[in-house]
Amino acid sequence: MSEIDKKTLKIGEGKPGPGRPKGLPNQSTRVLKDAILIAGELTGKRLDPQADDGLTSYLAHLAENHPTAYATLLGKVLPLQVSAEVGGPLPVQFLTIYETK
Repeated sequence: MSEIDKKTLKIGEGKPGPGRPKGLPNQSTRVLKDAILIAGELTGKRLDPQADDGLTSYLAHLAENHPTAYATLLGKVLPLQVSAEVGGPLPVQFLTIYETK
């Protein structure tokens, strides 16, 4: 390839460099995710020393004491799109709850 041809190439054209393989997250992203999980695990163990899984204990604490933060987190990990096929009208059920004394 001549010097003139090199100057006319656009970004993305030509031979790619070694770079990160496609689909592999940034190393800083992996490190941050690991740190978040470790912090949750340690906090959960501190909240409930008898807990088998500190991260689950921490998430339960978060859900109970900070439901807005937990709901935000839940929204990030749930699938973004739910699709379903329905073969007719959807049934709607209304329930009334009566409190007894």
